[in-house]
Amino acid sequence: MSVHSSESEDNSSFELENSGGHLPCSASGLDSPKLTVVVGDTRFSEEKMLLVQSCDYFRALYRSGMRECRQQEIHLKSLRARGFLIALAVLRGEMPVLDADDIVEAIECAAFLQVAPLTKHLIDLVDSDNCLLMYHTAATFGLMDLYHAAALFIRDMYVDLEAEVRKTLPSELISYVESLTPSVFMAVGTHVTCGVDENVYAASRTVCYLDETGNDWKVLTDLPLEASTSMAGVTVLDNNLYVVGGVHGVHKQVVDSCFCYSVENNSWSRIASPAQLRYNLSLVGADRHLYAIGGEYERTVMSSVERYDVKTGRWTFVAHLPRPAAGAACTRAMRRVFVCLWRPMETTEIYEYVSAKDEWRLVTTLIRHQSYGHCIVGHRDNLYVMRNGPSDDFLRCLMDCYNLTSGQWSSLPGHFANSKGSLFTAVVRGDSVFTLNRSATLEYAVDGKTWRPRRQMKGFPRSGSVWTFLLRLPDALALQQ
Repeated sequence: MSVHSSESEDNSSFELENSGGHLPCSASGLDSPKLTVVVGDTRFSEEKMLLVQSCDYFRALYRSGMRECRQQEIHLKSLRARGFLIALAVLRGEMPVLDADDIVEAIECAAFLQVAPLTKHLIDLVDSDNCLLMYHTAATFGLMDLYHAAALFIRDMYVDLEAEVRKTLPSELISYVESLTPSVFMAVGTHVTCGVDENVYAASRTVCYLDETGNDWKVLTDLPLEASTSMAGVTVLDNNLYVVGGVHGVHKQVVDSCFCYSVENNSWSRIASPAQLRYNLSLVGADRHLYAIGGEYERTVMSSVERYDVKTGRWTFVAHLPRPAAGAACTRAMRRVFVCLWRPMETTEIYEYVSAKDEWRLVTTLIRHQSYGHCIVGHRDNLYVMRNGPSDDFLRCLMDCYNLTSGQWSSLPGHFANSKGSLFTAVVRGDSVFTLNRSATLEYAVDGKTWRPRRQMKGFPRSGSVWTFLLRLPDALALQQ
């Protein structure tokens, strides 16, 4: 698990490798590998380079030329030891679980020292129980990334949280939450490219959203004529929808055009295609990058993986999967990318892509009789694996949960009937999960390791496979449809 933000890595690398005397205290400050940090009555001995690379406070200190940067002992009088201890744990790659007191001290430390990995960890921990505390405390200390993330979570769960929000938060914080746009449950069916003589089919080539108030599906936008969602990779990253690859025609001819839909501009644009054209791939977005995982080309299953940098608009190959895979279940949890691979007999393996080492690391293995994982969903530090029932019984959907913090598996009680809602299309919003098929959209409330049916809404009126995801639609855009 990488504990440094890419921006921090880049900046630190440049400053330390190319200092050439630009760091005034480099000779006496950074030569020593260890630094003693005194917080209150507690002394910490830590790798100096780790602190400089991960904390803006220490990075600025060692660029300043101040007397302190030549000392081997630094006193931090404005912090509490517990908060600094939590920060060090996160910088070492741990994922500590925090109670209310821990959260306050961790936010204080993240804000004072500007510890980006700690801020990201706090964002990952936001849930229905702590979101108001996170939001209020982040506002108090000016930790703006957490402030915004907690506000978005509250907005998505506002039906459940509004009474508590109005009772506990000041008016300016309430106003900010209510100014935000909630996530909307979206779906697009399987459609091939639409040529000039096929425009009669274009009416059904639409991206739709669920109007939960009116319990009806509405059209957001039409797919571009050259786009295919048949065996394509479809995902959302930073509130933009991406469609990569896919096929057209009975001979599964690969589509070489890829597209991005911008909610902000309400428009489609082309993006570069992967160097290796592919269909039946898995597509997941994380940390300003898309990952095109496996797939097929000319009926050959591949293990290659490519990463798309949204900023540069370029694809690059990264580490191959341990073995070829097409249509592999993948997800993101705690800012980490995971994929399910099958291995006979009856074995589902979960791998994580470790970007810092450019490698796929085996996380855990699940063995179930006559059953494989067909879908994986991340919620907080839990990975939920949905699998078929015994003897490939797809009318039943069984579920197991792997906790990333404890490293333990558990089975969810009962089974889930696909006739009412296919969990193979599950999408997380806040502490809820949305699933659907043609007959129903089901929302489950996630409480610990149980999924409790919450409400049923209209199913998606399309045949074939369905892609589901979330987007934040400005009110004006939704009203236009």
